[in-house]
Amino acid sequence: MSEGRYTELFFLDEATSFAAGHRPCAECRRARYNAFRDAWCLRKQGRPPFADEMDLELHRARIDRGRKVTYEAALSSLPDGAFVHVEGCAHLVWRDALLLWTPQGYARKYRPEDFVVTVLTPKPIVGCFRQGYVPEVHSSWHSL
Repeated sequence: MSEGRYTELFFLDEATSFAAGHRPCAECRRARYNAFRDAWCLRKQGRPPFADEMDLELHRARIDRGRKVTYEAALSSLPDGAFVHVEGCAHLVWRDALLLWTPQGYARKYRPEDFVVTVLTPKPIVGCFRQGYVPEVHSSWHSL
């Protein structure tokens, strides 16, 4: 780890890192960071935020008293890229399906009816998805 700088975090894909409440790195993923910041700006209808400002809001939206913050929403209301908790497992909302997440990639595809789900991706990030930011998703979804 780079002391006093940032924490190196590695996830299956960008969608997974967003579910954990992290934004793209401003150094090593600058183009993705800029696109995310633009979507954040549209969501808030304000000036472009500094990374520290986004991090502060994201931290409050992902953890409260040491527990993961979740919320309920209709599946049909969620944009592509959001992660949800269904039947004890994490699933990615992607196109017209739910993709079962595993550490190695997406394992199964479901075509669900609309119902209320527990959303794992923090609200500010879901808001950025609604403003047009599309997260990068592991290639395993292509084979489902």
